[in-house]
Amino acid sequence: MSLSLPFRPSDDPAQSLSKPINLSKSNSLRRLSPSPSISHARTPSDSRSFLRQRSVENVAGISAPDTKARRHKSQYPRDSSDRHVEYILVASFHIDRGPIMEHQYPAPISGDESMLAELMLPDQTHVRSQDWTIFFLHKDTSAEEDDDSVTGKPKKKKKKKADRSPVDGDPESQEEDADEASDDDEESSDEEEGGEGPPLMYVLNLVNTKQDNTVKRGAVVKAMAICTRHSFLHIYKPLLLLALEDYFKSPYPETLASLYDAVNNMDLSLMPKMSLLERQILQSSNSKDMFIEKFEQMVHQRMADEGQEPDYDLESPPSPKRPAPPRYALPRDTHEYESKVVYNDIPIPVKVPTVIWPEIVGDFSLIKLVQTFSIPHATTPQPFPIHPHLTTSGPYTHPIIVLVNAMLTQKRVVFLGHNRPSGEVAEAVLAACAIASGGILRGFTRHAFPYTDLTKIDDLLKVPGFIAGVTNPTFANHPEWWDLLCDLPTGRMKISSHIEPAPVTEGLLYFQQQTAIHHHPVNAQTDPTGDSLFMEDVQRSITNRYGENAIRAKWRAYITKFARVAAAFEETVYGASNLYIIGPNEELSPESPSGLQADPLDPTTLRGHGYVWPDEGAKQRELLASVSRIEGWRTTRSYYSFIQDIAAMYYPARPIQKPDLAHHHDRLRALKLPAQEAGAIYIAFAHAVKDYAGICQLLTVTPENQAGLFYLSMGLFHPDQTVREAAVDLLERIAAHPAGRHFWGQLNRFAKLAFFRIKRERESAQSPISPPETAVTATATGFGEPQSLVAVAMGNSAFPRPG
Repeated sequence: MSLSLPFRPSDDPAQSLSKPINLSKSNSLRRLSPSPSISHARTPSDSRSFLRQRSVENVAGISAPDTKARRHKSQYPRDSSDRHVEYILVASFHIDRGPIMEHQYPAPISGDESMLAELMLPDQTHVRSQDWTIFFLHKDTSAEEDDDSVTGKPKKKKKKKADRSPVDGDPESQEEDADEASDDDEESSDEEEGGEGPPLMYVLNLVNTKQDNTVKRGAVVKAMAICTRHSFLHIYKPLLLLALEDYFKSPYPETLASLYDAVNNMDLSLMPKMSLLERQILQSSNSKDMFIEKFEQMVHQRMADEGQEPDYDLESPPSPKRPAPPRYALPRDTHEYESKVVYNDIPIPVKVPTVIWPEIVGDFSLIKLVQTFSIPHATTPQPFPIHPHLTTSGPYTHPIIVLVNAMLTQKRVVFLGHNRPSGEVAEAVLAACAIASGGILRGFTRHAFPYTDLTKIDDLLKVPGFIAGVTNPTFANHPEWWDLLCDLPTGRMKISSHIEPAPVTEGLLYFQQQTAIHHHPVNAQTDPTGDSLFMEDVQRSITNRYGENAIRAKWRAYITKFARVAAAFEETVYGASNLYIIGPNEELSPESPSGLQADPLDPTTLRGHGYVWPDEGAKQRELLASVSRIEGWRTTRSYYSFIQDIAAMYYPARPIQKPDLAHHHDRLRALKLPAQEAGAIYIAFAHAVKDYAGICQLLTVTPENQAGLFYLSMGLFHPDQTVREAAVDLLERIAAHPAGRHFWGQLNRFAKLAFFRIKRERESAQSPISPPETAVTATATGFGEPQSLVAVAMGNSAFPRPG
């Protein structure tokens, strides 16, 4: 049954259009102006300087008003009592007693100490001089409060929403209050993990073996671990290397105390907090100065708080004689925040990811995981035994697709790395969690065991749908312990002979009946799910060295598509879906086709939602091929967590409830629409996408790696002049947006030429004296020389960064 939320009148674009829109105050965008001037294009190097010239020149009809910027919040405020690292553990191997715990700082951690010591000293440690392991702890918050009382650092309680009293009628305070509400929703979602318990504690462990002939067995084995709530625990690797060396020389708690104080004094207070939509845009973009304005604003706020007055003039151009203070240098890449940890008077640089998604833990490589199992499959393919949940493309389904299907349907997955370092199998487990999650689904890392051994097999088998990393080859001989075995040394996967068969479901019976009636043969298309083409695209991108971020973006798009296809499946079979909240004026009825305008007076009331297929036959074939894994997913914890996330993140993720931007943009992309239907989409977008949050939502459905603004720019060539002007207005607002300016810069020159031509024609019609047809007055050079439209589109059509 579909979820429904109360409709808020304030979200109705029809009502908002009837009132004058104050862009300068409500959404921090530039005010629209009829002035057709052009300004200098910025170079990438400009974004890396400290405080650059705040451009106030008009660009293509967009002016920069002097607006009061809202105060940005930090992800990790300076006055927060939360610690970066909560515990530091040291374990060693005793010749008679086995693994023992030597020290725990600042207080003993709850749980079985012997179990922790065994996890910190994995199998075959003595044959390697160094090894890394990662494991997770499910620590109660009650025990954490006890630890806080011991260390004398009480937790700071969060303010309740009722404590806030925004000024009535102040758009800025109302917008800020909405942002705080969304932040609270996200924080509570992260902390509670969908009601599954307190947040995980991530443990990064380093094991060192030093040869010493004066002791038994001729070696000393010690391990040091850092316990943190942050999922970016890989940044502490250099510190563990130095601290463990110091501990070998001075095995006392004071050594741990110096490390503990150093890591908790790391300053991340200038890292701005971003909304859900902003994080999606940043993660899918390769622009190194995306949202650089937020970092600048954080620096301005810090200097204002400290009472410092900069010795520069914001209106004057930057001068090389006035270098930026290194203390407040902006990041060279906004995807990572650069800080440092001073340990024993040694500054150690660290890079903290700006955007953190669920199920993304540590430093791993999806490229390495894909290549490990793709190369053997490509050279000598071996068929899998057929299982409806796993082999969705037949016996020769790609192994990575089999792995993803196994995790989506909550199968027991084991990564075996015989004679491999435990850190290697741990990275494979973390990469598998990330690849199945896509940063969208949850429920994998909480049931993941990056490294475990035979002594914990009884506890492991009690966990449904676990993902475990092991090095003991005994696991390969017990197929009853797992459903899918991934052998890292050989690059092969094996489906267990003891795996439970897929049950017959209502959805499967429905599509079998539909196939018999309508005759949609699956063989008409060799790859109905598109998985084979997708894996070819991924491997092609890896071969062309697209990089880790590009591969992760592709998998995020893959999981997003899977969820949208699953929603369409539920609507087809059950009449409604739990995976989608229908917007206002939307009906689940065949009499309400996509593209129908519910209200003739409101262009934004275009009906239609969900994934778009080229035709009905393609839809039926893909749903039929995916029916088993979708039905298998519908009984898993990640499915129910996703439903909770959709309800909790509805308003933060969809400030525009109507129309469905993703659906209608997909119609422009996938269908050959008549001019009237395409024009209705462009007009609806121009009327609906007005403010900062709405533009962010639109940019999330037009990522740079999926053609960006190309399909929106096609409205510039529509036969109807009204549609062309609506497309100009829409692109104008996007170009003035802090993130949209990057998307505008990626737009092709042909579209930019059409953009300026339409603007010139409209301004000529509005002006009593028309300018010359062959040139447009521009301020690109600062002297007002005329420029041809081709030169404008080719060279100086970049929009300035909003100040």
